[in-house]
Amino acid sequence: ASSAVEEYVTPGGYELEKILNRGSVAYTHVNEVWDNVYIGDEETARDKYKLKALGITHILNAAEGTWNSVDTGAGYYSDMDIVYYGVVAEDTTTFDLSQYFHSAASFIDKTLSNPQNKLLVHCVMGRSRSATLFLAYLMICRNMTVVDAIETVKKRRRIIPNWGFLKQLRELDMQLQEKRLEQTGQP
Repeated sequence: ASSAVEEYVTPGGYELEKILNRGSVAYTHVNEVWDNVYIGDEETARDKYKLKALGITHILNAAEGTWNSVDTGAGYYSDMDIVYYGVVAEDTTTFDLSQYFHSAASFIDKTLSNPQNKLLVHCVMGRSRSATLFLAYLMICRNMTVVDAIETVKKRRRIIPNWGFLKQLRELDMQLQEKRLEQTGQP
C-alpha cells in the first residue's frame, strides 16, 4: 500500500506563498508560535521588561550584525539570565540562510529539551529570517513537511519568509523527504 509520505510532493514557491497568505492572523510584535517558543521583532528583543514578563530564558537573534539588523549581542542581556545565540543574516533573497538551518535547529532543540526554558526567536520584523529558522527547526527536529511547518506557525503569527528563503526551505524539505525514504527503505 502506498503511504502518505510517497504521495507528498514539495510545493512550488508560488504555492507556498498562497499557503502563507491564506487566512493569516494580524501582525503583532510577538506571538507564542509553539510551546515555550515566541517569534518576535526588534522592539520585543530590546524590551527587557517584556522579556522578563514573558519569562524568556533563551534568545535566538536571526539578524545579528550591523546592517538592517538588531545589534543587541550577548552583552545587551548581561544583566539578565539569558542564553544568547546570534546568527548574522541578511533579509535578502540572495542570502544563504540555509547554512544556519542545522545549527539554529540544534540550539532550539537543546533549549526546548528543558520545559523550564522559554525561547524568543527574533529578527527586525519577526517575519522572514526568524520565521525561516523556526520553520527549519520544525522540519529538521519535528519531522514536519514545509507545508505542515508553515501551517503550524501561521496559525499563531503572520510570517513572510522572502522568496529566496522559501526556496531554501523547499530544498530542505526535499532533502529531508529523501532521507526519510532511505530510512524507511521505501523505493
